[in-house]
Amino acid sequence: GIPGMKPIQRVKIVKKRTARFTRFQSDRFKRVDASWRKPKGIDSVCRRRFKGKNILPNIGFGSNKATRYVTPAGFLSFPVHNAEELETLMMQNHTFAAEIAHGVSTQKRMAIIKRAAQLKIRVLNDKAKLRVEEQQ
Repeated sequence: GIPGMKPIQRVKIVKKRTARFTRFQSDRFKRVDASWRKPKGIDSVCRRRFKGKNILPNIGFGSNKATRYVTPAGFLSFPVHNAEELETLMMQNHTFAAEIAHGVSTQKRMAIIKRAAQLKIRVLNDKAKLRVEEQQ
């Protein structure tokens, strides 16, 4: 990488839980999606927190404030749509890294990556959508 593109302070990122919270009985029925829903039934063993049943998400599973939203590289993500928006990250290049928005074309992506290198700004998804251009 380019020098000067390292995060300022590196607090170790600790996740209290990496497994997803799955919806109760989503493993038993195909019609019940795995995405979390709070059980609200009066007799629900999950809601009543019986041992061996799904655990409910609660505030104790929250991340450390210092490392919340921080990428594994140690940066906070900042969505960028064009090369001009990189100017806002000029003084923040040790804290924030640019992430090129999904709808940006290959041509503009290349311009953003080029400008980011000049400003010493890290681009998190600099390899995305560039393979098609190389094949031609």
